Amino acid sequence: MRYTFDHDYHIHSRLSTCSRVEAQNKERILKYALDNGLKRICVTDHFWDRTVPGAIDWYKPQDFEWISQILPLPQAENVEFMFGAETEMTKDFVVGMERATYDKLDFIIIPTTHLNNKGFGLSEKDAESVEGRAKVWLEKFDALLHMDIPYHKVGAAHLACGLIAPGKRNDYLAILDMLPEKELTTLFTRAADVGIGIELNSSDMNFKDEEAKTVLRMFEIAKKCGCKFYMGSDAHSPADLDRAKAIFERAIDYLELKETDKFYIEK
Repeated sequence: MRYTFDHDYHIHSRLSTCSRVEAQNKERILKYALDNGLKRICVTDHFWDRTVPGAIDWYKPQDFEWISQILPLPQAENVEFMFGAETEMTKDFVVGMERATYDKLDFIIIPTTHLNNKGFGLSEKDAESVEGRAKVWLEKFDALLHMDIPYHKVGAAHLACGLIAPGKRNDYLAILDMLPEKELTTLFTRAADVGIGIELNSSDMNFKDEEAKTVLRMFEIAKKCGCKFYMGSDAHSPADLDRAKAIFERAIDYLELKETDKFYIEK
């Protein structure tokens, strides 16, 4: 059976510093679910535990008290609205969430591809070349897969994120092309074994047809390795919500995903 788009586990509200769109509130997010027949949605605002050192100023205000302002979440018949967060991983493989916080959330997204913050997400030296950025991509994903975290409710966010080479599409595609198949197979085999969800992000999936082979290569390898996929619109505004369905349906067709390829959050 073809994979059905019936969930969205990566949604930002106005509480995320990169959104601050007043219309991107919990009621509008629930309406998105109802309009599209979604069964499960999760709000995942940006987050950094105040007890974890190393946060840049952008992250510091976005602690648990801040993201909890969205609670309680509205519910509707046949829609489960979950409370999650998107944290961050530094260049030194530090994740901005203490272990106890995982238990307070329904779902946790950990990105390894925010390589736009030099000195924080990657070193100044690695930022200078596509080779350095490709190396960081591999190292950070590997680090994520070897942590003591509850992978059954953790997602690897936007692995094909454009921020691996911000503003330079050719460099972005070059980095994706140079990730070795052997190493990707090793990583995604590990990902399948630990049970982490692999995100199909609407921004990543909004590629030109001629870019499909390059962008989707890692996900095709992940599928062969037995990984499970979830949809994440990464929406920061109502307009992002409105465009998500068409992008996801296209990605499902490209990857020929089945229901057996779907990631389910375990509680």
